Amino acid sequence: MLLIGVKKDKNWLLSQWNLTYPTGWNNICKGISSVYEYYEAPEILCSKFPGSEGEVLDIKTKEDILNIEEGSFLTIRGVSKIIGVPLMMTIYNQTKVVNVSVPAVDKEFKKADYEKFNKSLCTYLDSIELYMHR
Repeated sequence: MLLIGVKKDKNWLLSQWNLTYPTGWNNICKGISSVYEYYEAPEILCSKFPGSEGEVLDIKTKEDILNIEEGSFLTIRGVSKIIGVPLMMTIYNQTKVVNVSVPAVDKEFKKADYEKFNKSLCTYLDSIELYMHR
């Protein structure tokens, strides 16, 4: 994935990324399911209509994610066991857009530094994108 930009908003770093290729719903579900078990208390949100906030889904296993009815975006949020901080990632259906938010609390994510932020999250996000196309 390509980091488009990162900015600080209060105590959060908000970033936008582009996928290498726009992707469809099944691939988005595969990508989110690939990291589900690596979150503490994960929540999955889905929006059926563009512009809505989405609703929290009742997901018990990563396999449940593969059966989510198509929507305009899919979000996973919780404490990432891999990154070590709360993380929220939203992937938008049929686009290249991915939004990622992390709290600006530890030394790695204290400020919106493009280069440092890219090094911290790029490999993680690239792995998710690769899994989408397996």
